[in-house]
Amino acid sequence: MSLFLSRVGRFSARHRWVVIATWLAIFVIFAGVFAAGKGSSPDGSANAAEQAAVKAAPELQLVFNPHSGDVLSAENAKEIKSVLAQAQRLPDVETVSDPLDAQRPFISKDQSVAVATLGYGQLTDEQRESDYAAALELQQNAPDSLGVELGGNLVPLGAPEQGPGEGVGVILAFVVLAITFGSLLAAGANLLLAVFGLGTGLLGIMAYGTLKPLDSNSIILAAMLGLAVGIDYTLFIISRYRAELRSGRSIPDAIARATGTAGTAVVFAGLTVIVALAALLVANISTITQMGMAAAFVVAVSVLISLTLLPALLGLMGTKVLSRRARREIAEGIFISDESKPKTGFFTGWVSFVVKRPVASLIGGLVILLLVAAPMLTMKTAFNIPGGTDPLSTERAAYNLVVDEFGGIQSPLVVTAQGNKLDSHKEQIEQQILDVPGVQQIMSSKVTSQGHQAQFIVAPDAGPIDQSTKDIVHELRADADSIEGVHLEVTGETAMGIDQDQQMKEALVRYVIVIVTISLVLLIVLFRSLLVPLIATVGYLLSVGAAFGASVAVFQWGWLDPLIAAPQGDPMMSMLPLILVGVLFGLAMDYQVFLVSRIQEMDHKGLPSKQAIIEGFSRSAPVVAAAAGIMTAVFAGFASSSFAIGASIAFGLLIGVVADAFLVRMVLMPAALSILGNAAWWMPRWLDRIVPNVDAEGHSLDRVEQQQEGRSADDILV
Repeated sequence: MSLFLSRVGRFSARHRWVVIATWLAIFVIFAGVFAAGKGSSPDGSANAAEQAAVKAAPELQLVFNPHSGDVLSAENAKEIKSVLAQAQRLPDVETVSDPLDAQRPFISKDQSVAVATLGYGQLTDEQRESDYAAALELQQNAPDSLGVELGGNLVPLGAPEQGPGEGVGVILAFVVLAITFGSLLAAGANLLLAVFGLGTGLLGIMAYGTLKPLDSNSIILAAMLGLAVGIDYTLFIISRYRAELRSGRSIPDAIARATGTAGTAVVFAGLTVIVALAALLVANISTITQMGMAAAFVVAVSVLISLTLLPALLGLMGTKVLSRRARREIAEGIFISDESKPKTGFFTGWVSFVVKRPVASLIGGLVILLLVAAPMLTMKTAFNIPGGTDPLSTERAAYNLVVDEFGGIQSPLVVTAQGNKLDSHKEQIEQQILDVPGVQQIMSSKVTSQGHQAQFIVAPDAGPIDQSTKDIVHELRADADSIEGVHLEVTGETAMGIDQDQQMKEALVRYVIVIVTISLVLLIVLFRSLLVPLIATVGYLLSVGAAFGASVAVFQWGWLDPLIAAPQGDPMMSMLPLILVGVLFGLAMDYQVFLVSRIQEMDHKGLPSKQAIIEGFSRSAPVVAAAAGIMTAVFAGFASSSFAIGASIAFGLLIGVVADAFLVRMVLMPAALSILGNAAWWMPRWLDRIVPNVDAEGHSLDRVEQQQEGRSADDILV
């Protein structure tokens, strides 16, 4: 592979204007398709759920909870009537129910809460926003003594506009690049190429979205992952190119060598990310599959750009990617080979400490990771959060008031019965339902005229994500055939949410099995070892656990409430564990490939085991640390968003990256390799014969260079 990729890099550098023009054309084509599709379809790439919400006749609730007295007291009743009269005059309101109406009251048993419903007609997106703002203003201006909360939401939920955090993350990434390269031009080129790759990939999936609607979460995941890996892949190749220039190679040869060696690692790392994201298909959930495939496409674009467009730009920049001092040394004929002398510095001291004290380092790293992962044991998940995603919002307050006083009437269960002569079994079925713990009431029941089917609307005591409500669903299904000749089924939005959450949990187990299998197979192929892949995979699972634990502590327990803008205190969204497992797998394999392949290279050159770890680590760790720092900066920017889903994904990835790069790969891995010694690279002979040779170290390039030097020498002798 390294030989093929070196030829790709050399070709791209030689025909750089053709390559640049090709990528610009691809960008323009994607932009044109997106613009044309968006113009012809008013919905563009909107979320299908949002489109459905627009078509539904919307409602809002005014929930009255007076601070003193009950809702029927003369003073409170008068003020409630006044608020309802104002609600009648709100834009586009068609009906306003009166909860104090003796014929149709909507008052709690203790008369502490009353609920009025505002009915709207069909509304456009603009009307929904303005009408909801007007209703919010009414709620905020209502007398404080009434404790009015506004339930429901007219505005379809989606990602809010980006805040300053994302921009700060990109700026920090540029600073890290500038420090790493010592060249503003190299740092700028790296960032510019990553942004161009991200833009091209996003335009591609949005162009596809004009044909099939995309969930907004797909764009968010693709954006944060595409930017991060785009910066990293470009960083790895530019770093190797600079090293090849410093060793005395010509610009074309340095480009070819960097693309052949670092490019092989980029292809391998990129493929692991793509495979991990594509493997989200095992979840068998369309939204998750869509997110995975969209992000995989953007990553694929980033890989292709780093292998083609980057060499073309390097051909244009030449030695300008180096610092002035380095360019001056090259001009004076002073070349510095990466292998010419042992490395020194911070990372050499770091790994030397780990290698000298491997057992203590291994235990210390494990303790830290396990402590961070501990909150995972209390992790709760939900497919959606009733009452909105912000626990401090008026929408959530209204929802909770209704649940506390009226039970789960806002999210009822729908129990259907099938059988013959259900009229005669109706009372028996109702009694069976009411006998289930947690059932508050049967709100309505209906048997079809033929008597073969019946429907019961059941209100639980608690909300739809409460464990008692889940227990109701499970018990009714377990006793679905307890009445002879009758079969019960539990459906409705609440039951569907419970089923989808359970489906996500089962999919997570399958996905982890798939990911672990992929990890072992790919790493065995790359490193031609059994123990190194096993250690790497266990380390990956530890970093995933740390990401889960930290996410629970922050978003479920609310530990960083003053620092994180997104709302906290809710269960984790069901999709989050799946996404973290997939994305962190790809990133963990990035660090594993770039760090350990260099250690293996030193080992193959005949260095003693511990010295090979020190030398290989010292040469690769600075780039890996820079890559992890960039990832951290990018994800930290997204984690500052007020959008709960995007922020929780980004924060989980941030912790996972830090744990994997700086603890698993830079502490646990060198410590384990030091303990194992040469046994780390052992593989059975029979397996060694059938495993293909990836050649990430560029041995085939060395052989070609030696052959070319030999032919040149023969020509001179002749």
